[in-house]
Amino acid sequence: MHYIVIDMTHGGVKIAVSLAKRGRIVHAVDIYNTLKPVEERMLEVYNVNVITLEDLANLKCEVCVISPIHLPLTHDEIKDYNPNLKYEFLTHHEAIAEILEGWGDDIKKIEITGVKGKTSSVFMLKEILVDENPLILSSLGALVYENGKEIVLKKDISITPANIKQTVDLAYKLANPICKIENGRPKGENAKIYFSAIFESSLGVSGIGDVGLLTNIAEDYPIAGKKSSASRAKSQVFRCNTVACQKESFDEYYSDIKHDKVNTFSLDDDCADLYAMDVSYSLDETEIRIKYANVKTVNNNISDGEILVKTFAPGPHHVSNVLGVVLTSLCLEISHEKIITGLKNYKGIIGRTNKKVIENSIIIEEINPGINTQAIKESINMIDNIDDYYVCIGGDYGITCEEIDEEKLSDFLDTLDCELILTGDVGHSISQKLTRNATFIRNYPDCYSKAIENNKNLLFIYRSNYSKISQR
Repeated sequence: MHYIVIDMTHGGVKIAVSLAKRGRIVHAVDIYNTLKPVEERMLEVYNVNVITLEDLANLKCEVCVISPIHLPLTHDEIKDYNPNLKYEFLTHHEAIAEILEGWGDDIKKIEITGVKGKTSSVFMLKEILVDENPLILSSLGALVYENGKEIVLKKDISITPANIKQTVDLAYKLANPICKIENGRPKGENAKIYFSAIFESSLGVSGIGDVGLLTNIAEDYPIAGKKSSASRAKSQVFRCNTVACQKESFDEYYSDIKHDKVNTFSLDDDCADLYAMDVSYSLDETEIRIKYANVKTVNNNISDGEILVKTFAPGPHHVSNVLGVVLTSLCLEISHEKIITGLKNYKGIIGRTNKKVIENSIIIEEINPGINTQAIKESINMIDNIDDYYVCIGGDYGITCEEIDEEKLSDFLDTLDCELILTGDVGHSISQKLTRNATFIRNYPDCYSKAIENNKNLLFIYRSNYSKISQR
């Protein structure tokens, strides 16, 4: 069997090298031509051959093709390069599951996917599991917490499946820099400092999670050159042992899925396994009374009850994230006390959703690489006294595969009755499409200055990577 790893841009180098270390015959296809010299050298060291898809015609063996789920080629289109071969196909996610088979059997493992709310869910769960030294891969970096202290393993890292493996490797090196590797696995009692792991993935999960959390399918955007969709990619969450899924998304996209342990959550559908009975919203601390029944746990138990939590969740979309986190925790049989305490300690994420006060101005930040029109609507709706606020909207292009629908957003902004500021490249483009008046400010830090100078509050909604916006 020869392994053909396609796409070196989105983690293929790590997957190819990991397989080669296990003695597999591996070929790499750099379909986007992004290989760097250091990566080429690494592949060469581990005897990974860099080929093109046309080179499949020269093979006379069984092949396993490993490609990302967003690859704009179908299996049949790949087979056309050599119809005489016997093919197996794996996604990058599935390959990582095989590479990490047997890893972490003694720790809690959570995988999170969805269109919105992934990173917030990661860090709420971090607070709940903080005494278990959680190992984390998220859009904010690869991190591990030791006795409550954050240790940054790698800051600029994407949430591709291959980086689950890299995060694990980085943590082993931190725990024991001279840790021996046998058969591709770390050896030794000191090769671990964590007792739980939380992995965020953009387009599905690997399936190694004891619980897979699907936050929502807030928007089902096309992927793989419009040959697939976000909902299809994220259906990989059902590879996990136990699943927590937003009910509305489950009903619309996954009702035909056969899985013994699927649990659903909802803001207001009392047919869900977990739902919000009552919510008292506040910009500081929202109180949520939750009821749950027939929750299927990782240990094959059934859980029923009620729980009251208080946390930073100023809008309905934040509360939905909280419900998913609570359900995930119940699936893991985490105690009410730990859930309540952890969520109490969650104050939002600096550089994402958070509240701060600068002089006389309240600043509400909603910074996210995947902000779309619906998310903007929800953010504005969570402000009761909108007349006291500047509403600032803007951002950057090329942040995610899912670009913002500017026509749809412009139509919505034309209906708003508030003081609107537009900023950044996205803001400039939208300003050309509006019929209403809006102030354009090129540099987003000046939006903060304008609010503070005029003793106004600011709702700052910005489409960007955290690593960029945090440099202000």
